[in-house]
Amino acid sequence: MRIGIVLYPTFGGSGVLATELGKALSKKGHEVHFISYNQPARLDYFMENVYFHEVIIPQYPLFEHAPYETALVGKMVEIVRSNHLEVIHAHYAIPHASAALLAKQILKEEGIHIPVVTTLHGTDITLVGREASYEPVVCWSINHSDAVTAVSESLKEDTLTHFNIQREIKVVTNFIDFERFNKKAREHFKKAIAPNGEHILVHTSNFRKVKRIGDIIQIFEKIQKVIPAKLLLIGDGPERSNIEKICREFNVCDKVTFLGKQEAIEEILSVCDLFFLPSERESFGLSALEAMACEVPVICSNAGGLPEVVLDGVTGYLSDVGDIEKMAKDAIQLLSNSDKLLQFRKNALEHAKQFDLNIILKQYEDIYTEVIESSKMKSV
Repeated sequence: MRIGIVLYPTFGGSGVLATELGKALSKKGHEVHFISYNQPARLDYFMENVYFHEVIIPQYPLFEHAPYETALVGKMVEIVRSNHLEVIHAHYAIPHASAALLAKQILKEEGIHIPVVTTLHGTDITLVGREASYEPVVCWSINHSDAVTAVSESLKEDTLTHFNIQREIKVVTNFIDFERFNKKAREHFKKAIAPNGEHILVHTSNFRKVKRIGDIIQIFEKIQKVIPAKLLLIGDGPERSNIEKICREFNVCDKVTFLGKQEAIEEILSVCDLFFLPSERESFGLSALEAMACEVPVICSNAGGLPEVVLDGVTGYLSDVGDIEKMAKDAIQLLSNSDKLLQFRKNALEHAKQFDLNIILKQYEDIYTEVIESSKMKSV
């Protein structure tokens, strides 16, 4: 198949999933065309069957804000024409799905029938989509796509609750590539971080308020009073300076290390004992799944799709959002019992296998085949 993937090129969950999906599809022989305003963060080396098309946004004094969506539509029309794409997969409802559907209408008048698959990732529904000015566009984009998927049952229910949706939404979860994410022997790295055998705790995100990283600092402060521990914070974002301030307030700066954005996250996860994700909202929780694949149990909130990823009392512990006391208690209990921690590690890996890339990839391939065949029948 010749597949166009429209995505945000950043380190966020939707961009990561879309890029990894495209790379996996290319390895199976499909021709994949990424379309975005920048090269995707995880598309960092040459791959056979993979092409990147940059959306150039013309700058005119007339426009106070450059019309990215219009440029995106034009680029998609061009790429479908020149590369004979068979399907467009839009990740995120706006502007990607809405732009893909406009491109579809333009191409239809030329006798080219291109189906559009839309994947909903989270904030395009739970945050952006609920803005009054965006809601009609989000709703229209979902209802007019040839197929729609959501990354969790929780996100699907949110979509059906808050929008007037007239079509089926299939749940196709995020996935994990076990060729990359697995526990690796990195004892030298562990000794460098925790020379005295301290437990290593970790969190990774884009450092937004919704991630509640300040809660992690408070949880960690309680843990390290009882158990020697170090905390690694991977990523960066708008809350960085505030998090550093909270570290100073709780006097844990010497035990907290900010690692910034990292590509080889699996290398770091391999030496960690617990992963924290106390978010207010998570449509799925891909970072938690990556930790579990590396045999790291998860302490997290019961928000959104996290209960679909983390099994309470089996692969980690769930708590109400903001329940710092319980999260700290659960972490201390687990870190204090080496046999239980080992069992949770095994459980985490076993549960993560349900989200294996090869299982999820087949689901997407089946959806592509279905919409392509349906589109061909309609064009006859």
